[in-house]
Order: sequence, then structure tokens, then C-alpha cells
Amino acid sequence: MANFTVSLKKLTEKVSMDVVYAPQDLENISVEIAEVNRPGLFLAGYYDYFDKLRLQIMGLAEMNFLSGLSSEKRYEALDQLFRQQPPAVIVGRSEELKPFPEMQELAKKHGVALLRSNETTCTLMGSLISVLNLELAPRITRHGVLVEVYGEGILILGDSGIGKSELAIELVKRGHRLVADDAVELRKVSNRQIMGTAPENIRHFIELRGIGIVNVARVFGVGAVKVSESLDLVVQLEAWDPTKNYQRTGLESEYYEILGVNIPSTSIPVSPGRNLAVVLETAAINNRQKKMGYNAAKELLIRLGLEGTIE
Repeated sequence: MANFTVSLKKLTEKVSMDVVYAPQDLENISVEIAEVNRPGLFLAGYYDYFDKLRLQIMGLAEMNFLSGLSSEKRYEALDQLFRQQPPAVIVGRSEELKPFPEMQELAKKHGVALLRSNETTCTLMGSLISVLNLELAPRITRHGVLVEVYGEGILILGDSGIGKSELAIELVKRGHRLVADDAVELRKVSNRQIMGTAPENIRHFIELRGIGIVNVARVFGVGAVKVSESLDLVVQLEAWDPTKNYQRTGLESEYYEILGVNIPSTSIPVSPGRNLAVVLETAAINNRQKKMGYNAAKELLIRLGLEGTIE
């Protein structure tokens, strides 16, 4: 799987940071890993386990430690840090903490970006890690449609021509929102969460056979689209097969694996006359109820006195 990067320019746009010094255009400086580092131990002289690919965050503790050193010791400690050439050194709490003159001098000497932020160190680190996790997340693209129905992100899969886009437009007309049509970019943002979005160049567009390309945001308004959505359910549309046994009770849990994360899944047979939009709305509500601990099939078994007879 490809390794992704994010530019410092995008990070400064998404997280509140100002540039003190940049050796080149921030667009050309890349960050490769989502972890950040506070280099207190490194400044104190412990150099083991230092990862120079991480953004280095200077907070109250680091800056006070440096201010207590002699100018020679401070220059030496900072020189050791900047010569590692991390993507950037960022000073937090910039209203009360000013970068030392040596920092700007060494940033120029070693070609390292020096940034500052008004945020507290913990808030700054949290914001950076959140953006980095999203931008650097492992990702794949799936042929399908992603919609938000009653707050649930539903990925609709199925063979070409089975009616995925027509179902999506019907759901949009019923007040739900389109995230992506045809190509869905899926990112693993944590061990339990997959985020879906559309490639930027085709975002908000949908293809309807017989009509052509439609801009959903223009036709139905910006309330009918969404940029990204967490994936809660995978629905696989398939042509009705009379010989196949489809879910009748919902007791069995099915899952669809995406990037190592198991997402609840269901197969819905397509046949003339079925109102798939209503079926999908019901699937979304039912999925929410299951997450809240309620299972209608299990309640029915209890009412019928059959609890424990079906595993």
C-alpha cells in the first residue's frame, strides 16, 4: 500500500499556526507520519529513540528548560535538535512563549521550518494528530456509492448497472445526503473507523443512465451533499436469486472487511417493484438500534419463548 504525505501548507491551513521561518514553500515540505514529539528529553541530552520524521512541538516545559540554560548550552541543545532536520519545529502558546533568537538562526542554518501557534501545547498536539491521522490514513478506492441516511454512513456496492446511483438519487430526494458516487475513497482513520469521501474532481457529481451527469449540490442544494462520512453499514445489491437464502430474521451478523476493519453488512436482493429506498432507510434505522443494544429479532424470540434455541 502506498505511503501518503501531507504538506506543511495544508497543516497550517487546517491547524492554527503561523510561519516564523520557512526554508522553501510550505507546499514542498512534507510530513510522512502521524505521530508528533515533544523533544524535552532530546534537549536534555538523551538522543536514543528520537524520530526525526516527527513534527517537534516546543511547549512551556521545553521553553522554560531552555531559558534556564546558559546561552552556550542553549545554542548547543537547539543545534542538536535542528541538525536532525525534522519537518518543522513548532512553538506553542505563542502569546507568552517567544521563539529564542537562536531558533530562527539555526532554522536558517539547517533549513528547518519554524512555526508558532497560539494554542496550548496539548490542544495543538491533539489538532495536529487528528489532521495527520486523516491525511495519512491507509486508503483504498471502491466502486460504489456512499450516502448518509439518518446519520448512518452506508456504502452501496453491486454490479455495474444494478441501480446504485438511482437508489442514491431517490434517497437524496427523500432528504438524505450523497457523499460519493462511482468511486468511493475509504480511509482507515483508527482501528475501528473507516471514513469515506469522494475524489475531489468528481465530488457531488452522480451519473444516471439515460440522463447523464448531474451535479447533486446544484440540483438539490448543498444540504443534499456531504464531503465525508464515517462508514457504518455496507449494503450489497444483487440480482434476485430464487435459489439463495436471504436474511429473514437478522439474527446472524454479517461483516464486510475494509482495510482490516469489520463493518456490519447486509445483502439486499433487487427485483422489479421493490422500494429499495425504504428498505435502505429501514436498514439504517435498524443498524442504529443494534448499536444502541436493541435487536428486534432477539426480542421476537423472547416473546415467542424461543430464546436460547437459536444461536
